[in-house]
Amino acid sequence: MNTPIDIKKKNVGSVDVFEFHGELDETNSDKTFTAIYNTIGDFTGKKIVFNLVGLKYLNSKSIGYIADIFSNIEDGNGVMYITNMTEEVKDTLELVGITSIIAITDTEEQALAAIGG
Repeated sequence: MNTPIDIKKKNVGSVDVFEFHGELDETNSDKTFTAIYNTIGDFTGKKIVFNLVGLKYLNSKSIGYIADIFSNIEDGNGVMYITNMTEEVKDTLELVGITSIIAITDTEEQALAAIGG
């Protein structure tokens, strides 16, 4: 049985915002991130925000996917922010060092302002 995860995507100007609700684990991370890769398409010049407002848990595989997406966006001269993390998710991402390589903001609005839509 798959753990529930819901990803809502919206466009705010030239920025793709992915809003996460649920948990990312072994049962759903491959399918979830395959869909995100397909949605992003060509990484060149992309502006992405991962709004983790409703994400309660993420496993190491999911962290690897996030790091890979960031790497592809950076290679394509794009920009990526992570925002609205719960304390548990923030602690996990800090522990593995993601927060030192990907820009972090407290709110989606701050990320959008920093990117400049």
